This record gives sequence, structure tokens and C-alpha cells, in this order.
Amino acid sequence: MEHLRKYVWGVLISAALVHFAIIYAVPNVLMNVAISRLSEMGLNRWQVAPRVTEQSRQIVRPSPDFSYSACTYDLARGPLVISAAPWREYWSLSLYAGNSDNFFVIDDREAHYGAEITLVQRGRPHPEGASMVVESPSARGIALIRRLAPTPEEYSAAAQVAREDVCASVASLSATDS
Repeated sequence: MEHLRKYVWGVLISAALVHFAIIYAVPNVLMNVAISRLSEMGLNRWQVAPRVTEQSRQIVRPSPDFSYSACTYDLARGPLVISAAPWREYWSLSLYAGNSDNFFVIDDREAHYGAEITLVQRGRPHPEGASMVVESPSARGIALIRRLAPTPEEYSAAAQVAREDVCASVASLSATDS
């Protein structure tokens, strides 16, 4: 009987360890896959997704009523400036950490005329003069802008506005200002 009790405890402890390992690993693995797919055209730059159809699903369950722009970011070389140009309908800017946690959102209700943030890795110095600094819990992640654009015409207009969005290192923007 004692041998059976040790076996049961061993199985329960092993199952608990596997359970916690999966809970920790799955979001990180899925986010690494998403970052890899979205960064094929480069890091720290916006990419406007084609209009959503049933065949064009790079993100899980995207809505065909929205125009999506994604920027896979890497803060290893310093902070980034991320801005979303204003849109006449609903829009939002969301930031996702490397483990898929959504750690920041701003939308048209809070920022009627668009938004500009400086993104820094948590614990790193904040750049002087930055008006809104957001700290990322991870060095890598994804910034996502959604703009309500339910018709093909509105999608085209949203894609045009998305050209004004910025996702670039503070250093590169400072170099172009001088």
C-alpha cells in the first residue's frame, strides 16, 4: 500500500509540474510564433495587414470590420516612439509583451487626435522630453493598431492614414530631426 501511495503522489506532483510548465510556456511560444510571422518584413516598423478575409488570418479571429497595423518591437537597442495617426471612427493602440500579456491600450476616447508614446523596457532610463512613457515588461512584443473600417472604401482610407503611423527608435528619429 505504501508503494502505491508514493506512486500516486509522484504522478500528482509530476502532473502539477507539467501543468505549470505548460501554463508558462504556451503564451511565450505562441507569442514568439506571432512575432516571427509579423516581423518577416522587419522589426520596429508598421506593417498594414491586407483587408481581412476568411483566408487571411495572421492573427487569431480578426474582424473583417477593422484595418490592422502591427509593429513587432525590440527594445534591445533602446526606446521606441510609437504613434497612431487619428482616425475619424473608432481606433485603438494596444501593446503586447513577449508572453502575450496586453499591458497598454489607448483609444479614440482618450486620445481624439491620435497618440504618441515612448516605449521603454521596464527598469531602463526614460528619454528626456518624452511626453507619455510606457514601460514594457519585455524587450520584445507587438504593437497593434485597429481602425474601424467595415467597407472596402473605408479600409483603403484607413490604410492611407496608417502611413502616418510611426514605430521607430528614438535614436533614429533624433538623427532625422537634426
